[in-house]
Amino acid sequence: MSDWTRHTEEARAWFESLRDSICAAFEAIEREVGSDATFEYTPWERDADNGGGGTRGLMKGKVFEKVGVNVSTVSGDFSPDFAASVNGASVEQPGFSATGISLVAHMANPHVPAVHMNTRFLTTTAAWFGGGADLNPPIPYEEDTRDFHKALEAACDASDPGYYERFKQWADEYFYIPHRQTHRGVGGIFYDHLECADEAAFAANFAFTRSVGEAFLDVFPRLVRRRMDSSFDAADKARQLEWRGRYAEFNLVYDRGTSFGLRTGGNVEAILMSLPPEATWA
Repeated sequence: MSDWTRHTEEARAWFESLRDSICAAFEAIEREVGSDATFEYTPWERDADNGGGGTRGLMKGKVFEKVGVNVSTVSGDFSPDFAASVNGASVEQPGFSATGISLVAHMANPHVPAVHMNTRFLTTTAAWFGGGADLNPPIPYEEDTRDFHKALEAACDASDPGYYERFKQWADEYFYIPHRQTHRGVGGIFYDHLECADEAAFAANFAFTRSVGEAFLDVFPRLVRRRMDSSFDAADKARQLEWRGRYAEFNLVYDRGTSFGLRTGGNVEAILMSLPPEATWA
Protein backbone atom coordinates (compact mmCIF):
# COMPACT_ATOMS: atom_id res chain seq x y z
CA MET A 1 0.00 0.00 0.00
CA SER A 2 1.68 3.24 -1.09
CA ASP A 3 -0.88 5.95 -1.92
CA TRP A 4 -0.96 7.48 1.53
CA THR A 5 -2.19 10.81 0.18
CA ARG A 6 -5.47 9.34 -1.05
CA HIS A 7 -6.10 7.57 2.23
CA THR A 8 -5.12 10.60 4.28
CA GLU A 9 -7.61 12.70 2.34
CA GLU A 10 -10.32 10.09 2.86
CA ALA A 11 -9.70 10.12 6.61
CA ARG A 12 -9.53 13.93 6.70
CA ALA A 13 -12.91 14.23 5.01
CA TRP A 14 -14.48 11.94 7.62
CA PHE A 15 -12.91 13.81 10.53
CA GLU A 16 -14.26 17.10 9.18
CA SER A 17 -17.71 15.56 8.75
CA LEU A 18 -17.63 14.26 12.31
CA ARG A 19 -16.58 17.70 13.57
CA ASP A 20 -19.52 19.32 11.82
CA SER A 21 -21.96 16.81 13.34
CA ILE A 22 -20.54 17.17 16.85
CA CYS A 23 -20.50 20.96 16.73
CA ALA A 24 -24.11 21.03 15.51
CA ALA A 25 -25.15 18.69 18.35
CA PHE A 26 -23.40 20.84 20.96
CA GLU A 27 -24.86 24.06 19.59
CA ALA A 28 -28.32 22.48 19.74
CA ILE A 29 -27.84 21.85 23.46
CA GLU A 30 -26.88 25.49 23.97
CA ARG A 31 -30.05 26.62 22.22
CA GLU A 32 -32.12 24.44 24.58
CA VAL A 33 -31.05 26.65 27.49
CA GLY A 34 -31.58 29.92 25.64
CA SER A 35 -27.95 30.45 24.68
CA ASP A 36 -26.94 31.73 21.26
CA ALA A 37 -23.37 30.40 21.63
CA THR A 38 -21.86 28.99 18.46
CA PHE A 39 -18.47 27.66 17.43
CA GLU A 40 -15.94 30.14 16.13
CA TYR A 41 -13.59 28.60 13.58
CA THR A 42 -10.00 29.78 13.23
CA PRO A 43 -7.94 28.32 10.38
CA TRP A 44 -4.19 28.01 10.74
CA GLU A 45 -1.29 26.96 8.55
CA ARG A 46 2.16 25.66 9.32
CA ASP A 47 5.27 27.59 8.34
CA ALA A 48 6.72 27.65 4.82
CA ASP A 49 8.99 24.66 5.48
CA ASN A 50 6.17 22.37 6.54
CA GLY A 51 2.92 21.37 4.91
CA GLY A 52 -0.67 21.52 6.02
CA GLY A 53 -2.63 23.13 8.79
CA GLY A 54 -6.03 22.88 10.36
CA THR A 55 -9.02 24.60 11.88
CA ARG A 56 -9.61 25.27 15.56
CA GLY A 57 -13.27 25.32 16.56
CA LEU A 58 -14.04 26.90 19.94
CA MET A 59 -17.31 27.60 21.75
CA LYS A 60 -17.99 29.14 25.16
CA GLY A 61 -21.61 28.92 26.26
CA LYS A 62 -23.93 28.35 29.20
CA VAL A 63 -23.62 24.55 29.20
CA PHE A 64 -20.23 24.15 27.53
CA GLU A 65 -18.00 26.51 29.48
CA LYS A 66 -15.23 25.81 26.98
CA VAL A 67 -15.26 23.21 24.21
CA GLY A 68 -12.73 22.86 21.42
CA VAL A 69 -13.06 20.67 18.35
CA ASN A 70 -9.98 20.70 16.14
CA VAL A 71 -9.22 19.05 12.82
CA SER A 72 -5.69 19.18 11.44
CA THR A 73 -3.85 17.63 8.50
CA VAL A 74 -0.08 18.11 8.43
CA SER A 75 2.97 16.64 6.75
CA GLY A 76 6.72 17.10 6.72
CA ASP A 77 9.80 15.65 8.38
CA PHE A 78 10.28 14.81 12.02
CA SER A 79 13.30 16.29 13.75
CA PRO A 80 16.13 13.75 14.02
CA ASP A 81 15.78 13.36 17.78
CA PHE A 82 11.99 12.77 17.48
CA ALA A 83 11.98 10.58 14.36
CA ALA A 84 13.60 7.61 16.09
CA SER A 85 10.74 7.44 18.61
CA VAL A 86 7.91 7.30 16.04
CA ASN A 87 6.56 4.12 14.47
CA GLY A 88 8.01 3.63 10.97
CA ALA A 89 10.17 6.76 11.05
CA SER A 90 13.92 7.14 11.42
CA VAL A 91 16.67 9.69 10.97
CA GLU A 92 17.10 8.38 7.43
CA GLN A 93 13.34 8.39 6.70
CA PRO A 94 11.81 11.19 8.79
CA GLY A 95 8.80 11.94 6.55
CA PHE A 96 5.27 11.78 7.95
CA SER A 97 1.69 12.84 7.42
CA ALA A 98 -1.06 13.03 10.03
CA THR A 99 -4.73 13.90 10.05
CA GLY A 100 -7.12 13.77 12.96
CA ILE A 101 -9.86 15.25 15.07
CA SER A 102 -9.37 16.23 18.70
CA LEU A 103 -12.07 17.31 21.13
CA VAL A 104 -12.10 18.42 24.75
CA ALA A 105 -15.19 19.78 26.53
CA HIS A 106 -15.12 21.50 29.92
CA MET A 107 -18.60 21.97 31.31
CA ALA A 108 -20.11 24.81 33.34
CA ASN A 109 -22.04 22.53 35.71
CA PRO A 110 -19.78 20.32 37.89
CA HIS A 111 -22.31 17.48 37.61
CA VAL A 112 -21.84 17.28 33.84
CA PRO A 113 -18.75 15.24 32.97
CA ALA A 114 -15.94 16.76 30.98
CA VAL A 115 -14.82 14.62 28.07
CA HIS A 116 -12.02 14.00 25.63
CA MET A 117 -12.15 12.29 22.25
CA ASN A 118 -9.73 12.03 19.37
CA THR A 119 -9.13 9.82 16.37
CA ARG A 120 -6.28 10.07 13.89
CA PHE A 121 -4.54 8.52 10.89
CA LEU A 122 -0.75 8.74 10.61
CA THR A 123 1.74 7.66 7.99
CA THR A 124 5.50 7.28 7.93
CA THR A 125 6.93 4.23 6.17
CA ALA A 126 3.99 2.60 7.96
CA ALA A 127 0.38 3.73 8.33
CA TRP A 128 -1.99 3.33 11.26
CA PHE A 129 -5.06 4.59 13.09
CA GLY A 130 -5.24 5.55 16.73
CA GLY A 131 -7.51 7.38 19.11
CA GLY A 132 -10.10 6.88 21.80
CA ALA A 133 -12.36 8.68 24.22
CA ASP A 134 -12.49 9.03 27.99
CA LEU A 135 -14.94 10.53 30.46
CA ASN A 136 -13.69 12.95 33.08
CA PRO A 137 -16.38 13.76 35.67
CA PRO A 138 -15.50 15.93 38.67
CA ILE A 139 -18.50 14.28 40.35
CA PRO A 140 -18.82 10.73 38.97
CA TYR A 141 -22.15 8.99 38.48
CA GLU A 142 -22.22 5.22 38.03
CA GLU A 143 -25.04 5.51 35.47
CA ASP A 144 -23.05 7.91 33.30
CA THR A 145 -19.91 5.80 33.49
CA ARG A 146 -21.85 2.67 32.57
CA ASP A 147 -23.60 4.25 29.59
CA PHE A 148 -20.40 5.80 28.25
CA HIS A 149 -18.55 2.50 28.43
CA LYS A 150 -21.46 0.56 26.94
CA ALA A 151 -21.45 2.83 23.90
CA LEU A 152 -17.73 2.36 23.38
CA GLU A 153 -18.00 -1.38 23.99
CA ALA A 154 -20.65 -1.66 21.26
CA ALA A 155 -18.39 0.25 18.87
CA CYS A 156 -15.53 -2.10 19.67
CA ASP A 157 -17.59 -5.28 19.41
CA ALA A 158 -18.75 -4.38 15.91
CA SER A 159 -15.13 -4.71 14.76
CA ASP A 160 -13.53 -7.20 17.16
CA PRO A 161 -14.94 -8.75 20.36
CA GLY A 162 -11.51 -8.48 21.93
CA TYR A 163 -11.08 -4.76 21.36
CA TYR A 164 -13.04 -3.37 24.29
CA GLU A 165 -11.23 -5.10 27.15
CA ARG A 166 -7.89 -4.49 25.48
CA PHE A 167 -8.49 -0.82 24.76
CA LYS A 168 -10.22 -0.18 28.08
CA GLN A 169 -7.17 -1.49 29.92
CA TRP A 170 -4.94 0.63 27.70
CA ALA A 171 -6.99 3.70 28.63
CA ASP A 172 -6.78 2.87 32.33
CA GLU A 173 -3.01 2.66 32.03
CA TYR A 174 -2.61 5.69 29.78
CA PHE A 175 -4.91 8.15 31.59
CA TYR A 176 -3.11 7.74 34.89
CA ILE A 177 -1.26 10.52 36.70
CA PRO A 178 1.75 8.84 38.35
CA HIS A 179 2.77 11.77 40.52
CA ARG A 180 -0.80 11.99 41.91
CA GLN A 181 -1.32 8.21 41.96
CA THR A 182 -4.79 8.62 40.50
CA HIS A 183 -6.62 8.35 37.19
CA ARG A 184 -7.75 11.54 35.53
CA GLY A 185 -11.31 10.23 35.07
CA VAL A 186 -13.42 7.09 34.81
CA GLY A 187 -11.77 5.82 31.66
CA GLY A 188 -12.95 4.84 28.24
CA ILE A 189 -10.85 3.36 25.46
CA PHE A 190 -7.44 4.18 24.03
CA TYR A 191 -5.91 2.53 20.98
CA ASP A 192 -2.93 3.08 18.73
CA HIS A 193 -0.98 1.42 15.94
CA LEU A 194 -3.90 -0.25 14.21
CA GLU A 195 -1.63 -0.98 11.27
CA CYS A 196 -2.80 -0.60 7.67
CA ALA A 197 -0.58 -2.98 5.72
CA ASP A 198 -3.08 -3.35 2.87
CA GLU A 199 -6.42 -2.06 1.61
CA ALA A 200 -8.41 -4.55 3.69
CA ALA A 201 -6.66 -3.49 6.90
CA PHE A 202 -7.18 0.18 6.09
CA ALA A 203 -10.88 -0.38 5.46
CA ALA A 204 -11.34 -2.37 8.67
CA ASN A 205 -9.42 0.05 10.88
CA PHE A 206 -11.10 3.07 9.31
CA ALA A 207 -14.52 1.50 9.90
CA PHE A 208 -13.65 0.96 13.57
CA THR A 209 -12.41 4.52 13.94
CA ARG A 210 -15.64 5.85 12.44
CA SER A 211 -17.61 3.68 14.89
CA VAL A 212 -15.76 5.27 17.81
CA GLY A 213 -16.62 8.75 16.56
CA GLU A 214 -20.26 7.84 15.98
CA ALA A 215 -20.55 6.23 19.42
CA PHE A 216 -19.22 9.39 21.04
CA LEU A 217 -21.64 11.55 19.06
CA ASP A 218 -24.52 9.39 20.26
CA VAL A 219 -23.70 9.00 23.95
CA PHE A 220 -22.11 12.23 25.15
CA PRO A 221 -24.97 14.63 24.32
CA ARG A 222 -27.29 12.26 26.22
CA LEU A 223 -25.08 12.50 29.30
CA VAL A 224 -24.96 16.29 29.04
CA ARG A 225 -28.75 16.57 28.91
CA ARG A 226 -29.07 14.18 31.84
CA ARG A 227 -27.01 16.41 34.19
CA MET A 228 -26.99 19.97 32.83
CA ASP A 229 -29.95 21.15 34.93
CA SER A 230 -28.61 19.72 38.20
CA SER A 231 -28.24 22.17 41.06
CA PHE A 232 -24.76 22.67 42.52
CA ASP A 233 -23.13 24.62 45.31
CA ALA A 234 -19.77 26.20 46.06
CA ALA A 235 -18.33 22.92 47.30
CA ASP A 236 -19.24 21.22 44.02
CA LYS A 237 -17.58 24.02 42.06
CA ALA A 238 -14.46 23.83 44.21
CA ARG A 239 -14.27 20.11 43.57
CA GLN A 240 -14.54 20.73 39.82
CA LEU A 241 -11.77 23.34 39.82
CA GLU A 242 -9.41 21.11 41.79
CA TRP A 243 -10.12 18.22 39.44
CA ARG A 244 -9.40 20.48 36.47
CA GLY A 245 -5.96 21.13 37.92
CA ARG A 246 -5.24 17.39 37.77
CA TYR A 247 -6.52 17.31 34.20
CA ALA A 248 -4.16 20.13 33.22
CA GLU A 249 -1.23 18.38 34.86
CA PHE A 250 -1.83 15.23 32.84
CA ASN A 251 -2.16 17.04 29.53
CA LEU A 252 0.96 19.12 30.01
CA VAL A 253 3.18 16.39 31.43
CA TYR A 254 2.06 13.07 29.94
CA ASP A 255 -0.28 13.52 26.98
CA ARG A 256 1.17 12.19 23.70
CA GLY A 257 -1.02 14.37 21.53
CA THR A 258 0.18 17.55 23.21
CA SER A 259 3.79 16.50 22.76
CA PHE A 260 3.27 15.43 19.14
CA GLY A 261 1.55 18.69 18.22
CA LEU A 262 4.19 20.90 19.80
CA ARG A 263 7.07 18.91 18.30
CA THR A 264 5.64 18.95 14.77
CA GLY A 265 4.94 22.65 14.48
CA GLY A 266 1.23 22.58 15.20
CA ASN A 267 -0.81 25.60 16.20
CA VAL A 268 -0.14 26.28 19.88
CA GLU A 269 -3.61 27.64 20.62
CA ALA A 270 -5.24 24.60 19.03
CA ILE A 271 -2.95 22.20 20.87
CA LEU A 272 -3.56 23.83 24.24
CA MET A 273 -7.31 24.22 23.79
CA SER A 274 -7.55 21.11 25.98
CA LEU A 275 -6.67 23.17 29.05
CA PRO A 276 -9.60 24.19 31.25
CA PRO A 277 -10.75 27.83 31.42
CA GLU A 278 -10.30 27.85 35.20
CA ALA A 279 -8.54 25.52 37.64
CA THR A 280 -7.16 25.57 41.16
CA TRP A 281 -4.25 24.02 43.00
CA ALA A 282 -3.98 23.74 46.75
